Amino acid sequence: MVPAAAILLFFLTYPLGLGVWLGFTDARLNRPGEFIGFENYQSLSGDPIFWLSVFNTLLYTIAASIAKFGLGLWLALILNENLPFKSFFRAVVLLPWVVPTVLSALAFWWIFDSQFSIISWVLIKIGLISSPINFLGDPTNARLSVIAANVWRGIPFVAITLLAGLQTISPSLQEAATLDGATSWERFRFITLPLLTPIIAVVMTFSVLFTFTDFQLIWVLTRGGPLNATHLMATLSFQRFSSGQLGEGAAIAVAMVPFLLAAILFSYFGLQRRKWQQGGAD
Repeated sequence: MVPAAAILLFFLTYPLGLGVWLGFTDARLNRPGEFIGFENYQSLSGDPIFWLSVFNTLLYTIAASIAKFGLGLWLALILNENLPFKSFFRAVVLLPWVVPTVLSALAFWWIFDSQFSIISWVLIKIGLISSPINFLGDPTNARLSVIAANVWRGIPFVAITLLAGLQTISPSLQEAATLDGATSWERFRFITLPLLTPIIAVVMTFSVLFTFTDFQLIWVLTRGGPLNATHLMATLSFQRFSSGQLGEGAAIAVAMVPFLLAAILFSYFGLQRRKWQQGGAD
């Protein structure tokens, strides 16, 4: 295990440790900086842009994760049925996930364009609106637009993973419940959902982690605008790094760690339900 441990130590532990150290310094470009304690964090505590990025990150993560889970579970249940050409549809569902993020973001940038948006064009043609919608120029519309783009990209991962979990549930359980007179909702509530809980815990943990640390999609679409309405903690950290404020950028990145640890703990406790499924105590 020494080679693997060495690789992890070099590529994960060292950058993390360096980032934590930079958060306690006044380092800037071309200047190593000196230890200043918690001054960067104290400065961030009074920075309204930082707190706005925290709010945006939580809103973005919660809204997108809930939407991806609901739509992904619905899609997984459909793909689990005996449909014609289901292998083809399962392959098509993966396309948004395998397309590079930057290309997806550029496609959505054109879709949400203030003048040439296909959405605005269709709505104008059917008479629902009279002028193009300013998707990325209005703060509320921009938040909704980036959430929609993230949901579109993340649904395949959730759907295919949950579909794999559904494949492990024995059909005999469903058949026995049907013979006992259980409705489709009761079969889902008391058979499918409990047996799928460990998979849900894992897939939602990864979904939250991917969404919380999202950078490429936001940066290509809005670069945090308008008026910092779509700035996430990751994009704000990168912006501070780009402007030469290495200490503040590192402090923002380190401030993301507690949220990520909370998501990991959620997965850990969710996996403990396996004991209940196997007849043991929680």
